[in-house]
Amino acid sequence: MGRFQVKKQDTFIDMTPMSDVMVLLLTFFMLTATFTKEEPVKVNVPGSVSEIKIPEKNLLTIFISPKGKIFMNMDNPTAQEAMAKELIDSKKLNLSAAQLKAFSEVPTFGSPLNTIASWVDLESSKRNDILNKDANAGIPCDSVNDELKEWVSAARKANGENMGLAIKADKSTPYSTIKEVMNSLRKIDENRYNLITTLKGE
Repeated sequence: MGRFQVKKQDTFIDMTPMSDVMVLLLTFFMLTATFTKEEPVKVNVPGSVSEIKIPEKNLLTIFISPKGKIFMNMDNPTAQEAMAKELIDSKKLNLSAAQLKAFSEVPTFGSPLNTIASWVDLESSKRNDILNKDANAGIPCDSVNDELKEWVSAARKANGENMGLAIKADKSTPYSTIKEVMNSLRKIDENRYNLITTLKGE
């Protein structure tokens, strides 16, 4: 008696719907992702139990490095350009139109007002080197020369009352420097701001 043989059949799975879903997901994540700006120095923020979220738009962030140097950025080029224009109009900053455009696109800045123009003219890699290694880098914020309040005042005038303000300081930053920053903000009646921390346990 002959053996019964089952015909072999190829199993075909249509992968078109799965590839369509993958492309849609990839497009969604690319369009909704927010990219973090490059920071000149690594800031390890302290831990806390607070879960209050900082504003996602129209935000001015003040960075304080472990050595106490102060840097700053706005969350979008248009707001950063408007802030610089305020200082140019008040004769506290001198930038050409090309320098102003270049300044609006830098991810983070932190130089005395009289050196911003020469700093902007450098290549991006050299700019970061200066912010990292130059002893004179950082926005002055002391009783003799307090340029931080000039920047914050200009940002407030340019971007309105809805602008958020946040301080991102390293956990090893000297308290005296943070106190100077807070005193500078108090002088211009900026009493509401967020302190950026990481959630304990993460």
